[in-house]
Order: sequence, then C-alpha cells, then structure tokens
Amino acid sequence: MANKITIIGAGSVGATIAYTLTVKGIASEIVLIDINAQKALGEALDIRQGTPFCDPVNIYAGTYPDAKDSDIVILTSGIARKPGQTRLDLAQTNVNITKSIIPEITKYAPTAIYVIVANPVDILTYQFYKTSGLPQNQILGSGTILDTARLRARIAEYYQLAQQNVHAYVFGEHGDSSFVPWSLANISTIPIDSYKMCVKDDDRLIPPLVHDEVENYIRKSGAKIIERKGATFYAVAVSVAHICECITNAMDTTLTVSSMLEGEYGIKDVCLSTLSVIGRTGIKGRLTAPLTDDEVAQLRKSADCLKDVIKQINF
Repeated sequence: MANKITIIGAGSVGATIAYTLTVKGIASEIVLIDINAQKALGEALDIRQGTPFCDPVNIYAGTYPDAKDSDIVILTSGIARKPGQTRLDLAQTNVNITKSIIPEITKYAPTAIYVIVANPVDILTYQFYKTSGLPQNQILGSGTILDTARLRARIAEYYQLAQQNVHAYVFGEHGDSSFVPWSLANISTIPIDSYKMCVKDDDRLIPPLVHDEVENYIRKSGAKIIERKGATFYAVAVSVAHICECITNAMDTTLTVSSMLEGEYGIKDVCLSTLSVIGRTGIKGRLTAPLTDDEVAQLRKSADCLKDVIKQINF
C-alpha cells in the first residue's frame, strides 16, 4: 500500500525520522519541508542516494503544497531544548512557531493523521486540537512513547532480557511529571516485582528493581544525552517511525501517545499519554487501564501540571 508521509522540520529529529522511515520501508513517498530549504534539499538528497538498497521510496524536499494527499504529517519544527532547559520552558516559543504552520499545512493535507513530535509535545498537541479544526482522531502527539521505550530498554538491560519480553508504560506528561504505573508492568505476563522470584538460575544474582531509580533514569535520560552530545534524535526517530508503522498497518495497536482526554480517570481538556488504540484512521479509542488510587492521583497531578502551563500560553 502506498504511504505518503510529510515531515515538517528537517533538523536532526526530522531528518533522522526520514532516514528511519526509509530504512524500515514504511513510506513510499516522503516530503521534507523546512524554512531552511537548502537544509531540506541536502537531507533529502543524502537519504535518497542510499535508497537503491532499501524498499522503493521517493524522498524529496518540498513546500506545503507538496504535502497534498499525505497519509501522515509529522511535525518536528521548533526550537530545540538547550542543556539545562526543561521542555516546558520552550512552550510559548514553539507554540508561536506551530501557530504559523497549522493553517498552511492543514490547507493542503486536511485528511492526514498528524503526529506532533516537537516539544513541549503535550502542549503543542493540545494547540493542534484547539486551533486546527481537524477531527480529534487525526491528531496525536508522540507523548511518552520515547519514555516508554527508555523504560523498557532499562528494564531489559537490568534483567538481561530481550526488550520485547518487557511490557511496561510511562503515563502522563512527556516531562518531569511523568510516572510509571508499576501495577501494569510485567515481564512475559509475570508482574515486574515477582519476576526475580520466578527466575530459576542459581548462577545469577538479581538485585531488587528500585522503582524510583528507574523513573529518575527515564526522566533524566534526555537531559543527559543533550549534555553529552547536544541533542537527542535516534531513539525518538525509531519511536516515531514505530507510530507511523502502527498507523499504516492493518492491525490496531495500543501505544502511549498523547491525546485529548475526555473524562478518563476524571481528567478532561488536556492532552497527555495513557494507552490509546492506533490504526489507519488515527486514534480509534482509549483504554482505561486499571490503575491503583495512587497512580490515578499521579496522573491527575501530571494533568494539573500541564493545565498550569496551558493557562499561561497564548494560543
């Protein structure tokens, strides 16, 4: 099936997403749009010259009219987070950038599924909901999909297991108020805190998994990477490509993407990440996973943190 994906923003994140989509064969046509047209041209050319060894794909730099008939539009435009800066510090600047993009892109791609990646992703997803005029199912943010990947990678590393055996999620804001609903976490259906007792291997010493240390690792990973190499883009590119693959696949998939809550867990009028069902038409529904009272309180606290920022933003 032909899949056309437009990426707005050809910086490190946007270009790496384009590269990942190409290598994984997820799109048959990829359009790169950037205010710096030469940068978009260079990135598209660099990727295109490797396509003889990939599935057939037409990748090129373009402008908003070239987004016509896109199945998916990925928004990565915005000012990058600097060392020591929180995602929410970026809010008004990147809201202003997105404000100029929304009417331009939706004019040419009104039926596309929009995947918001730029930060603060929950605020920009909320902005898209409120100002684009598009149906809610067409708009989702990458949310805590990257945080969830970091969580699973850390647990898999800790227990020396294949990552695919780990089932755990990060809920809430893609930021400091995120949390892990440990009551849902399991390894091959075994509750995460019971796994150690189930391992019958006398040669392995498995220390207890300290929840707070793992959550702190997840929250601080982005900042540590930015401090060490200046930006994060590989893991987020793989995560966003996975979202696109789930949208284009025939089977629906549950993902922790950011979407507008409408009363789930007593929360509404804010975008954050819980489990959503993703398919060809975008968000097809949400799962109200059974959380403990403490986990519901943490989710509501995360929602309140985002609402406090929303009150201070001029959309």
